[in-house]
Amino acid sequence: QVQLVESGGGLVQAGGSLRLSCAASGRTFSSLAMAWFRQAPGKEREFVAHISGRSESTAYADSVIQDRFTISRDNAKKMVYLQMNSLKSEDTAVYYCSAGVTYGNYIYWGQGTQVTVSS
Repeated sequence: QVQLVESGGGLVQAGGSLRLSCAASGRTFSSLAMAWFRQAPGKEREFVAHISGRSESTAYADSVIQDRFTISRDNAKKMVYLQMNSLKSEDTAVYYCSAGVTYGNYIYWGQGTQVTVSS
């Protein structure tokens, strides 16, 4: 089993930055692929970014996200991060940390952290 706890969300003005953190416990962290998803009000949960176990690979939902967000991890601390810059009102959502044994197949989920961007 894997437990995930997100933190770092909050209220920020458009153009500002936030760094989300996700603390993992349970099985060997470096064996897990990690991802961030988000769910805006009235919308389905969507993929934001993911990173492989030893940070060999990262991928983002699209170029707009990739230009502003950076996913990273620290295996020694069992942490994964999402640095979000140039935030826009459309980034407002609950952000979820997720983990999976295989890259792209995420089965463990955190409770989420709210990000609200005011325009």
